[in-house]
Formats: sequence, C-alpha cells, structure tokens
Amino acid sequence: MLDIKFIRENKDIVIAGAKKKHIEVDVERLISLDDKRKELQKIIDDKRAEQNAASQKIVSISDPAEKQKLIASMAEVKQVMQTAEGELETIMQEWRALMVRVPNVPDFSVPEGESDADNQEVKTWGEIPTFSFEPKSAAELLAMHDMVDTERGAKVAGFRGYFLKNDGVRLVWALERFVQDRFMNREGFEPIIVPSLVRREPFVGTGYLPQSEDDLYKTQDGDYLAGTAEVAMMGYFMDEILEKKDLPLKYFAFSPCFRREAGSHGKDEKGIFRVHEFVKYEQVILCEARHDESVKHHEELTENSEKLLQELKLPYHVVVNCGGDIGLGQVKKYDIEAWMPSEKRYRETHSSSYFHDFQTRRLNIRYRDEDGTVKFVHSLNNTALALPRILAHIVENNQEADGSIAVPEVLRGYIGKDVILHTQRS
Repeated sequence: MLDIKFIRENKDIVIAGAKKKHIEVDVERLISLDDKRKELQKIIDDKRAEQNAASQKIVSISDPAEKQKLIASMAEVKQVMQTAEGELETIMQEWRALMVRVPNVPDFSVPEGESDADNQEVKTWGEIPTFSFEPKSAAELLAMHDMVDTERGAKVAGFRGYFLKNDGVRLVWALERFVQDRFMNREGFEPIIVPSLVRREPFVGTGYLPQSEDDLYKTQDGDYLAGTAEVAMMGYFMDEILEKKDLPLKYFAFSPCFRREAGSHGKDEKGIFRVHEFVKYEQVILCEARHDESVKHHEELTENSEKLLQELKLPYHVVVNCGGDIGLGQVKKYDIEAWMPSEKRYRETHSSSYFHDFQTRRLNIRYRDEDGTVKFVHSLNNTALALPRILAHIVENNQEADGSIAVPEVLRGYIGKDVILHTQRS
C-alpha cells in the first residue's frame, strides 16, 4: 500500500505508474474521498474537544439551570459528532477499497508492455542443446519412465491431479536435498517451514487480495491456502517493530502450495508443469528502507537462483518484466526461464521481485533506526525451487536418443544413479 500522503503529493506519478502496469484505479476519486475524510475527521475532533471542555466546565457550575442548559447544548454537539462519524465510516469503506487497489510505482527501468510477450531479455546462460532426434516432451518422458501418472491423478484429485512415482519421486527428493544443502550453507539465510493455511490479512498485506481471489482456494472458515511461502513468511512479522541492527533478515522458506490456476484453461493441460498442488522453497528478505539496499538484495536473490540452474546445467535466460506483467505491489521483477527443448522456448522457473514498503505498510512491519525513528522495512522475494515443475526442464534437456535420461551430475549422489533407463509402465 502506498502512503496516502505520497499519493496526494505525487498524483501524476501514481497515475502514470498504474497506467504502465495496466491497472485501473480512480486516483482522483481517492483524493476526493481523502479530502472529505479529513474534513469529517476535523469536525469530529473539534466536537469531541468541545464536548470534553464542556464536561470539565459542568463540574464547576453550581447553578442547576445553567448546568442543564450546557448539558442540553452538548446533546446537539453529540448528535453532530455521531452524524459525522456515520458519514466518515461510509467514506472510509470506499477509501479503504480504493487504497488497496492503488498499485506500487514501477521502477523507471521497467519496460513498457502489456504481457509477458513484451518482457525484455537481459541475460542468457548456457548453450541450448541440439539433438540428432526430435526431442520428446516432458509429459512423454515422464510417462515413458513411469515417473508420473496423471490419468489416475485426475481420477483421484481431479483436473491437473498427478501421482509422482519411482524415479520421479527420487528426482524430487534429490532436488530438495540439493537446494537445502545449497541454502543451508548460504550466508545469512534462516531455514523455516511456514503454514500453507493462512488468514486473510497476510494475503491482503502481500497484495494477493483482493485482486487474485479467483486463483486462491478458500476454506469454509474463510481462510485461504497459499500459493507461495511468501504470504505466511511476510505475515510472520505483522504488526511488529524490528531493530535496524538485525537487518537484513533473510529466510529460506518452505511450504506446500495450492493454486486454482484460474484463467489458465488450455495451458499446459498435460504433465506436471502447471498443477494445482506443489511445493516451493522461497527466498524472502526484509531490509532497511533504502532503494539501493532493495536493488542490491534483488540482484543477490536473482543470482542465487541462477547459480542453482547453473549447477543443474540448465540453459536459461533472465528477463525484466514489463509494466503489464508485474503485480500490484512490485517495483521491479525478473523472471528466470529455463529452456524447454520440445517447445523450443524458455519457460519460467523463478520470479524475483522487490516491493519497497508496499507490503510492509499494509502488514505494519517496521524497524527502529539508530536515532529512534520508526520506518517501514523493504521486502523482497524470489523462488529458490518449485517442484515438480523443474522436473520438466531436467528430463527434456537431459534426454538421449534411446529415451534414457542423464541425471544431472549434482544430483547423482542424492539419487544414486547416473542415468534413468527406459522401463515399461505398469
């Protein structure tokens, strides 16, 4: 959430930022409501002060008639105040609804564009593999090796349901141990397992609600299932004041994740690339409120994920997301996408974002500076590893002509084999 003072003083910048993100919000209406809010609040404050002064005066009045006259006049003051309070509550309902829809202002380096088709490549790594045969898709390879069963998955769990099996399970477990080992030894990152079942407040605070409600699973009690560990991790410090000496705080967070994939009908309907239930390891950083600090940690988070892909020897590129492909709260976002041979294109494995104080202002996460000044911290996050999606990249890039799959060298010690040979599906 942006500060209303910032919105008022930088109205044109906020409107331009919303336009760049292709988000519709009536900033003029918000400012008009804020004018009325301040006007009503002044009336209430003035009448309350008048009421308090009269209450003190009544005690000292000895004449019953004069006392009764003053009491009667206070009834009118109370009525005016109650009327203003009712109007203010009505105004505040619309004011709050508009405030949570005002997007963060994107960085000047964020390119113009409407969708991911307009994202701009800023880096490539690795050589795109060439094959002497037509490469099979991940769905074909995983089925061929009896690593996944989507037919029975759909029977049991519905559309996009799946069972991982055999070497599919071994690869996932190997990948988990691989990423755990890398981050357990990474300086400053504290491992943490967070809840998947989360109350509404952290979703509003992180910017997923109200905009993305259609993509969330909701319980009968009004709670939600998270699609990323970021939500619970950001809620961890909600309504707290941290100390500057403890910043930055870095977390390597794990949770099961759930997404309805609303609006994705017809996309990736086969295989395990786009599913409703998965697991994620997420990097989350809270740092002091300085733009250069946010930029520094944003590059660090991105580099951490790049190193993982480099160790897995998956060719990838990094794109800076355009205005129309970054969310409500993000100042800037990178997508890291690894090569998919069967599709002859890169597909997303990681998203790296920074938010300034957009999330922390909503969640009321602050820190105390050396001079005692209390400020809102800055927040950042990036995927460390999402499973089972990355299996698709691994099996496609490491397939051989006979259908076997070479196990990435860094995973061989975990899985106990160098190659996955073709087996008949049972």
